[in-house]
Amino acid sequence: MSFPAWTLVPFVAMLLGIAIFPLVPALAHHWERPRNQLIYALVLAVPVAIGLLVVAHPELLAHALIEYAQFIVLLLSLFVVSGGIVLRGDLAATPRVNTIFLAVGGVLASFIGTTGAAMLLIRPLLNTNSERRYRAHTVVFTIFVVANCGGLLTPLGDPPLFLGMLRGVPFTWTFSLFPQWLFILALLLATYWALDRRMYAREKPEAIALDMTRQTPLSIGGAGNLVFFAVIILAVALVPSLDIDAVAHGHLEHLNWVPWRELVMLAAAGASFALGSKTVRFTENEFTFAPIAEVAALFIGIFVTMVPALQVLRALAPSLPLNEITLFFLTGGLSAVLDNAPTYATFFEMSTQVAGEPRVADVPEALLVSISLGAVLCGAMTYIGNGPNFMVKSVAENSGVSMPTFFGYVREAFVYLAPVLLAMLLLFIAQPWWAKALGALTVLLILARAARQATSRPPQLVARGAGRPRTP
Repeated sequence: MSFPAWTLVPFVAMLLGIAIFPLVPALAHHWERPRNQLIYALVLAVPVAIGLLVVAHPELLAHALIEYAQFIVLLLSLFVVSGGIVLRGDLAATPRVNTIFLAVGGVLASFIGTTGAAMLLIRPLLNTNSERRYRAHTVVFTIFVVANCGGLLTPLGDPPLFLGMLRGVPFTWTFSLFPQWLFILALLLATYWALDRRMYAREKPEAIALDMTRQTPLSIGGAGNLVFFAVIILAVALVPSLDIDAVAHGHLEHLNWVPWRELVMLAAAGASFALGSKTVRFTENEFTFAPIAEVAALFIGIFVTMVPALQVLRALAPSLPLNEITLFFLTGGLSAVLDNAPTYATFFEMSTQVAGEPRVADVPEALLVSISLGAVLCGAMTYIGNGPNFMVKSVAENSGVSMPTFFGYVREAFVYLAPVLLAMLLLFIAQPWWAKALGALTVLLILARAARQATSRPPQLVARGAGRPRTP
């Protein structure tokens, strides 16, 4: 049975609510509460769920709910364990130090996951910059580099790549994306350094002087939680979970119905929460469940209401020109507004029907490269493209940083991230010589803009998204 176009209305309403409600003064205060976000999500999701059951598609609903549960368990586990680890100290909040922070996060993201790396580094990064007024741009680039693009190298880095591994992609295949990973991170870090150098010059001299007097060496607290991080990573890599298709069609037998992977991750998170230092978690990290509660509330609506959207896309597949370029744009465009994991899975399955050699997991390798790059990298284009995006935003706002609105963030992504992705597309995916030449020109323009920002004298005005003064 095909899905008519009007079944997209709940999903569109879900996205518009996330984008618009924080901008309406009369609604913004109420929207901040996860309870109200959950109510809105359920008002849209429940009718869709009922409709799927009525038209005899319970397997689609079951598939969406199980993926949602796996998604939230992974994010929750990494969030809880990272909340028990603190990097103490206060370094000089210079552009060089901040750039090193982001570079380290970009490397860690591929090995402890974008969520784990983002949650581990965002608090010490905010603490290091607590004396500075202009901090929002640092958080935005943390989302770009640590919460998304850095996770490209292994299936542990980002959920889409993990879904690919479950579908037969070798664990080590993603290492072949190293050139694209290095290219993206190098340009983003150069762009950030130049932008932060410009913003650093706008800080008040007394704020810089105060920052210089408060420096202390970095040290780690709650190091025992690194063991729980290792347990979660091993569980993701080695422990089986439910077979979603078998569950959806009622074909599970014996103990195959037990979600072993999720149980191991929850056990690690529970042990971390129970055994870890309460001082580290609640005093130093100011840990609360508010960020993960916000993600859980919003994404139940997203996962359920996007079911018709994915089905409409499957129905359109035969008429779509699926090649390296179009798959990057289709996967990337949808990953920016849908969750990138099921978007990856959808185009992965569609690409199995396309001819081409060599093949990886029955997908032409050139197409698999485009799908992987689009899903992981373009998840950074909006707050809802990847789960850690919202979590980083929430932690920053709880620390007194006035983050850009939904559309404000999208504008920043188009200004700073999109040109880098375009250059990567032209140099690594497109084949004509003129595309390579245009890609090289784009890189030169990006670097020229960075050089101009790094060397020009900044105007003396208050930047949008400046951090609010930190309360004692």
